[in-house]
Amino acid sequence: MEFPDPVWPVIVLALIQLVDGLLSVGPVTFVARCFNDVGFPRRYWRLAPLVKLAATVGLVLGVWVPYLAFVTSVALVAYFVVAISFHVRARDFGRNLFVNATGMLLICLAVTVFCFLV
Repeated sequence: MEFPDPVWPVIVLALIQLVDGLLSVGPVTFVARCFNDVGFPRRYWRLAPLVKLAATVGLVLGVWVPYLAFVTSVALVAYFVVAISFHVRARDFGRNLFVNATGMLLICLAVTVFCFLV
């Protein structure tokens, strides 16, 4: 399948990424604490909103551009697998791992599977 079907989960994921990207500008206190807790180097913090906002654009444009939303959703799955590995490596087994990173991984997997693979 080259276009998402249904489209609405892709749009919801894009909105989640938009909010996440905006919260990463600065970043807000709880995002900065998460970055610190996993040892994410401060010099790369400014890249986080760019990656998340690029994902937003890829998901939205993917409604009209063949395969773009699929590739973007797969990239988000990879992103959150890496995020989970950062939490595990840092032994950060709290809310950030189990609610935020794992929750987002499950949402991204669900969108990928139900909008593109089923």
